[in-house]
Amino acid sequence: MKTTIKIRTWKAIYRLLDRVSPVDYDCGKLCGAACCSCPDDSTNADGTDYEMGIYLYPGEEKIHNKKDDWLKWSVERAEDFEFPDSWFGNVYFVRCKTPPVCPRKKRPLQCRTYPLAPHLTEDGTLHLIRNHEELPYSCPLIDEHMELNPDFVQATYTVWKHLIRDPLIFDLVEMDSETREFYGDEIEFEPLPEK
Repeated sequence: MKTTIKIRTWKAIYRLLDRVSPVDYDCGKLCGAACCSCPDDSTNADGTDYEMGIYLYPGEEKIHNKKDDWLKWSVERAEDFEFPDSWFGNVYFVRCKTPPVCPRKKRPLQCRTYPLAPHLTEDGTLHLIRNHEELPYSCPLIDEHMELNPDFVQATYTVWKHLIRDPLIFDLVEMDSETREFYGDEIEFEPLPEK
């Protein structure tokens, strides 16, 4: 897959998100870092195994070192999973091997922006939503509807506003948004901070 996002842009995105956090402390302390330390034998609601980890966005793999001992890497074919039709070729899936102690400065984008996710309305307007995706753990930031730092919300919005300029990432955000709408998932727009 050919992305329009350069490595220097990914580095700038990571630097911006390094300066903010959903709350004033490491939110992993609320739940024992449940998002990266779920046991290997977790199962989905349908009884299938649930391997905790995340995929990297197109081009994001270039700023991670595949030799780092804290990440387990796997390479999958986009065509074999539920990605947009524009996605083809390799998709990188990573899993933390050292939970709950993972290097915060090296966290992938999905870790940095959770619990927020991008959502496009039918008219193409970008919103941030609380991620209510079914997971084998609970997140107090979502379950208790904890107030998020305004700087985190604004930085996350800025990042997604930039990222959806890339056609591959736009296609993914659009597909995820349409899927939420189709299935009637709970969609809770996160208000942007007032300037």
